[in-house]
Amino acid sequence: MAEVAYYTKEGLEKLKEELQYLKTVGRANMSKAIAEARDKGDLSENAEYDAAKEAQGLHEAKISQMQEAVANARLLDESKLDLSKVLALSIVKIKNVKNGTVMSYQLVSETEADLKSGKISVTSPIAKGLLGKKVGETIEITVPAGKMEFEILEISR
Repeated sequence: MAEVAYYTKEGLEKLKEELQYLKTVGRANMSKAIAEARDKGDLSENAEYDAAKEAQGLHEAKISQMQEAVANARLLDESKLDLSKVLALSIVKIKNVKNGTVMSYQLVSETEADLKSGKISVTSPIAKGLLGKKVGETIEITVPAGKMEFEILEISR
């Protein structure tokens, strides 16, 4: 059974748009590549045809994977979420206790994660350490670089 993932409205729409693109334009491009390779002669000795068929198989696997992700996606109603503690979709302002650096992250699903825009996956070490915590708490989180201590300054949506 697949895992349920929680999405923002924008994230779910982006996922659906990408799936639609793969099913329409992507499939058409795959068919065209196979037809071009087929026209080049004997299929038993045609590496281009074999490569196009393999690419088509990978493309269909990706479509299947995305269809499963959409089927298991849940849209969170942000207006009903508890602001007193860190949850999925929370925007959390934290301070590194050691060097005083202040950072702000939104906790999102793995597919929506984008560090450049301040979105981290709820499955990342920092997000896992923050989940369920409240403003004012100081927590120690083990990250690949070692242990880090953070203070939660603010939680918002």
